[in-house]
Amino acid sequence: MKRIAEFEKVSFGEFRKAMQGYDETLGEDAVRRIYDGITLPVRATAGSAGYDFRAPFGFEVRPGKEIRIPSGIRAKIDNGYVLMVFPRSSLGFKYRFQLDNTVGIIDSDYYHADNEGHIFLKMINDSREDKTVCVKAGAGFAQGIFLPFGITADDDVSDARTGGFGSTDKKEV
Repeated sequence: MKRIAEFEKVSFGEFRKAMQGYDETLGEDAVRRIYDGITLPVRATAGSAGYDFRAPFGFEVRPGKEIRIPSGIRAKIDNGYVLMVFPRSSLGFKYRFQLDNTVGIIDSDYYHADNEGHIFLKMINDSREDKTVCVKAGAGFAQGIFLPFGITADDDVSDARTGGFGSTDKKEV
């Protein structure tokens, strides 16, 4: 297999800023404990395609509710590849727990974004059986798969990313 990417943690400063947007009541020590506990995504077996993203903190999501999770992770990806993020299969099957945008697309140039390429996952519990999703800190809740992609023969894009989520849609045409 070709090795085309590397996971890293974002800086503590970037993670602290993201956690302030998540829960303003958390103190510096609590955020540091969460940050120190973050593990990089890994595959469970040699035959696994997906790299398991683990919850940086425990959370519950009631039916019809959503949560925005700062993963504390970034991915350095070779040009010509993309990281696609999906919910963990078992959570989707049991709870209809899914990403709000159905599939997360992490481009190779996102690594250089203003937010250090911090991967956020906005998840929703779309349960139709009134089931609350409970995920413990350190438990797998999403998975990322690296895939190659192609471009059209007449593609001549030379712009560079500066911002984070949604920034490529904000360029003037």
